[in-house]
Amino acid sequence: MIFRQYALGCLSQLSYLVGDETSGRAVVVDPHRDVTVYLADAAAHGLRIERVIETHCHADFVSGHLELAAAGAVICYGEGVRTDFAAEHLPDGRRLDLGQVQLEIRATPGHTPESISVVVYEHPGDRVPYGVLTGDALFIGDVGRPDLLSASGRTPADMAAQLYRSLWGKLLTLPDATRVFPAHGAGSACGKNLSSENSSTIGEQRRTNYALALPSEEVFVAAVTEGQPLTPPYFSFDARRNLQDRPLLDEHRPPAELSLAELHAEAERGAVVLDTREPGEFAAGHLRGSLNVGLGGRFAEWAGDVVRPDQRIVLVCEPGHELEATVRLGRIGFDQVVGSLGDPLRVLLRHPELVERSSRLTAAELATRRADVADLVVVDVRNPGELERGAIPGAVHLPLARLVERLGELDPTRPTVVHCASGYRSMIAASVLAAAGFADVSDLLGGYEAWAGLSPDPVP
Repeated sequence: MIFRQYALGCLSQLSYLVGDETSGRAVVVDPHRDVTVYLADAAAHGLRIERVIETHCHADFVSGHLELAAAGAVICYGEGVRTDFAAEHLPDGRRLDLGQVQLEIRATPGHTPESISVVVYEHPGDRVPYGVLTGDALFIGDVGRPDLLSASGRTPADMAAQLYRSLWGKLLTLPDATRVFPAHGAGSACGKNLSSENSSTIGEQRRTNYALALPSEEVFVAAVTEGQPLTPPYFSFDARRNLQDRPLLDEHRPPAELSLAELHAEAERGAVVLDTREPGEFAAGHLRGSLNVGLGGRFAEWAGDVVRPDQRIVLVCEPGHELEATVRLGRIGFDQVVGSLGDPLRVLLRHPELVERSSRLTAAELATRRADVADLVVVDVRNPGELERGAIPGAVHLPLARLVERLGELDPTRPTVVHCASGYRSMIAASVLAAAGFADVSDLLGGYEAWAGLSPDPVP
């Protein structure tokens, strides 16, 4: 058996290649959209990818099922999914024969109605499976969130009850030695307590996973419907996009190079200028009105917090990173990249009249400003769960994922300082405010962690 796990850290996403050396047949499970890595690995092992299996309709990324279908694979979902493209439905109990390697489909609804898990047997007669690909039903240290379908009329409590029955009726019936391979790891918004480990066993999860230690269905439903992270605004778009026939991602062609005049023309037509340099470089000088989401972090996820999926995008990148930015945006379905500014540093140096700098404050400088400026507004863009570490007194809490839709709650005439946990997201938020016309915006270097290092708090 050939078994490969692929970890895409910037989206905390896990996907799999399962193949049979004796027959040369293989499947890919939950692929990300840039599929060259699966095709290359399959070719290297003499495998042909016959099926691409989706454990559920993903909301946090656009899957590569259409890209793999273009290479000859059949797209497979659990029962009840309606798609704009041809797809095979895999019912509960279906067995797929790859040769010696056998796959068993188990319906595990709860995160979504059509969720399935894929039990992998290395040999037909094995009593203990090699492992189970659990999608978003069972994570390492957590279980899938049941609240993403509230808008469709399914209550989180109803979905959580389904998930409980899937876990105890379908997954926990597997032998303790069965390896567990989920679709996401730590950092994903698809759960609230995901481990940094990417695999485990049924037995280990039975012993250590908080959700599996809950004493009853009622207690389980109450626990897993509370405290889930904010749903990023692009999730609903991606969930729809994964069921649609759409253009394929070209992961090898960089965006067109644009002149400054062409960039301005696109901006006048409503395009967002997205500067992907690191926050410090952006702060030192950038085109007025541009947004900053650095490639060094969870770039696509954070871009999806502040850019609309239908918005045309012009990139400003460090030379050589234009294709990377385009592909990473494409992973969440943001395909409207119309070009990238050519030689941006030269443009910034030659046109100082178009350049602005960003104000950045140390924690001590913020303390001084809070004492001296009566109408100063501090905006905390961390997620709700992060507030458990503490908060700056009097700060307005507007999570980054809700900032654009709630800009009207802030006064653009008042001096404003934005902070996050460590200083990365705050520059994103500060650039959003500046582009929206806020006259005096700063971000806090080092974020709340730097503020918490001041002892005692200089301003109560």
